[in-house]
Amino acid sequence: MAIRGGAATGGPTHLAMIMDGNGRWATRRGLERVEGHSAGEAAILAAVDAALSSQVPWLTLFAFSTENWNRPAAEVAFLMDFNRRVIDEHGGSFHSRGVRVRYMGRPERRIPQVLREAMHDIEELTRENDAMTLTLAFNYGGRDEIREAVRRILDAGLSSSEITESTIAQHMQYPDMPDIDMLVRTAGEHRLSNFALWRLAYAEMVFLPTLWPDVTESTVHEAISEYRRRDRRFGSIA
Repeated sequence: MAIRGGAATGGPTHLAMIMDGNGRWATRRGLERVEGHSAGEAAILAAVDAALSSQVPWLTLFAFSTENWNRPAAEVAFLMDFNRRVIDEHGGSFHSRGVRVRYMGRPERRIPQVLREAMHDIEELTRENDAMTLTLAFNYGGRDEIREAVRRILDAGLSSSEITESTIAQHMQYPDMPDIDMLVRTAGEHRLSNFALWRLAYAEMVFLPTLWPDVTESTVHEAISEYRRRDRRFGSIA
């Protein structure tokens, strides 16, 4: 499938966002942390809207990391239900707008069956859409993705002389996914948190002080404008 958009607009082909600051947003307002996650739903929709209007063909959101299982059990349970509800309430809208929804990570590990079924259903419903690919990194870790690629290479019986960067890329979870052009992280943090380590090799990074629930379409458009001002040379001096 050929995804439309991208280079013609001068914006990123692949925009990724680490959605950070939900808990702090709630704490500053005297609310429970889970209220921050609920408030972040509007920011997810704003990011999708901004990517579509900017003709960004690939949008990846870091929704739940392999390390997030260490959070309080009640918060983890809320996040499982929250993500199922987002699918139920907005999956139809994504589909009608031509958005292909995919999940990146290990859904077979620990995720409740009802959520796994919802994830599978929305992936199947939107499989042929080509306006944009929205990838939700859920139960995902960058090192885990690379480790699984190495296992697939070993299972394929390839010799060391056959292993190139292209070989590794073709054994990642989604070989058709391009490298990330721009990474946006909110809430003033300046780290990768084990996210998409292979695909971030040449990404432009934008770190925003804005807490995730305060992100709007305008926030994302401004980040894309910053990307357009960057001079990407990929190691050359030209």
